[in-house]
Amino acid sequence: MMKRRLVSMVMAGAMILSLAGCGGSGSGTTTTAATTAAQTEATTAAETTKAEETTTAAEKAEATDGKTYQIGVLQLVQHSALDRANEGFIKALDDSGISYEADQQNAAGEQSTCTTIAEQFVNDKKDLILAIATPAAQAAAAATTEIPIILTAVTDPADSGLVESNEKPGGNVTGTSDLTPVKEQIELLTRVFPEAKKVGILYCSAESNSVLQATMAQEACDAVGLEHQDYTVSSSNEIQTVVESMVGNVDVIYAPTDNMVAAGMATVAMVATENKLPVICGEAGMVEAGGLATYGVDYYQLGYVAGQQAVDILTGKATPAETPIGYMPSDKCELKVNEDTAAALGLDPATIK
Repeated sequence: MMKRRLVSMVMAGAMILSLAGCGGSGSGTTTTAATTAAQTEATTAAETTKAEETTTAAEKAEATDGKTYQIGVLQLVQHSALDRANEGFIKALDDSGISYEADQQNAAGEQSTCTTIAEQFVNDKKDLILAIATPAAQAAAAATTEIPIILTAVTDPADSGLVESNEKPGGNVTGTSDLTPVKEQIELLTRVFPEAKKVGILYCSAESNSVLQATMAQEACDAVGLEHQDYTVSSSNEIQTVVESMVGNVDVIYAPTDNMVAAGMATVAMVATENKLPVICGEAGMVEAGGLATYGVDYYQLGYVAGQQAVDILTGKATPAETPIGYMPSDKCELKVNEDTAAALGLDPATIK
């Protein structure tokens, strides 16, 4: 019986093979092979797409974890650079897939308002605070040692007393620095104005990071044999008078990434350009507001990196204490020129670029 069943199975298999062979001659074989290949490819593609969708869904589920995070955003003042950092931060949150609500607050340049907003965020038990610019970060850090704080547009967090060190913050504060390539900006100044002999350095004396950049600018000027003089303001009301006092006394103005000066850049540019006094700036927003040129950081990208740090901290993948301060690589800095200002100064923009 076993032998008979075996023979029957062999014969049945032979018949199946024979039928398959008869159906696979000529063009029919090509069509069948192509169809099979197409079906296999379609199936593989569908499986790949499904796998990608599953992975994306898993990643988002991991990022959100079913929670809506409450984030307080404290921005010192409204001007282009800080606005862009804010936008980059929000875009990073959106791209991550987390669920969040952002409470956007602007202190209009007032330190006391920064303090009030920061304290309100603490009372509201926010999950994280974004502090944009040094005074905002200092107010947030003074208000809480528990809630994670992400800072951005702060030149040197360690020098400002916000972290133990920029490499290892050690507390509840970390973020991204907008330390500009001051040396390269002074080199740009000397390249565009090789005959310049004296530079006026314009900044707010109350901003510690501006003082730091001014010192860096002084050293850079000394290195290339340029005379320099500080011109400081302590309130926005002083900007016009101080810039007017520079006319006839300096050949070029250098304005670092100073929040007060950036917010009042239209006034700086109005006085300076009318008197044929060029302004080399610390960042692109100041150029857009009337400065001549800069070689500076991209604040949108700076804010985006800060947003990525925030997501990692909110989802438990990192802590502020162990997250180093992030910097924009110098090769990511960009040259920006205001062509209208160049024309008003009698310069060919092409010679600057």
